[in-house]
Amino acid sequence: MTVALPAMAAQPKASFVYVDKSEREMFVFAGRELLLHQRVALGRSPVGHKQQEGDKRTPEGRYLLDWKNPNSRYNRSIHVSYPGTADRQSARSRGVSPGGDIMIHGQPNGSPLPAAQLQAVDWTDGCIALTNVQMDALWEVIDTPVPILIVP
Repeated sequence: MTVALPAMAAQPKASFVYVDKSEREMFVFAGRELLLHQRVALGRSPVGHKQQEGDKRTPEGRYLLDWKNPNSRYNRSIHVSYPGTADRQSARSRGVSPGGDIMIHGQPNGSPLPAAQLQAVDWTDGCIALTNVQMDALWEVIDTPVPILIVP
């Protein structure tokens, strides 16, 4: 006798990510459904839009989460498409590099600090940091590309 098992519902996938820098919060949506609401840590100089390489700021604006790195130095990471055309033009007009390698990522591999202690401060060079547990949850709902809006 064969018993039919109920079909498992497919995990909804993200269609939009919203980051509120001033509140240190990230919201992940599938359409109008809120999939995740997570606290984040930002760059060490969190106020203002990223202007150039080394300024420790997290970018502001519309970008894409465009690829995933399962072998990151920070548990896992998902790339933010910064710099965009306007970012490159602005930096070029000032004679500086806009920087790059902006990611949403987990905790540094091998960190001696507990996640809660590290996440209590803005500690990245301009990325958006999550705990490893949060990053694992985000990883499961992101199939790139996904739009991301980062607001002041």
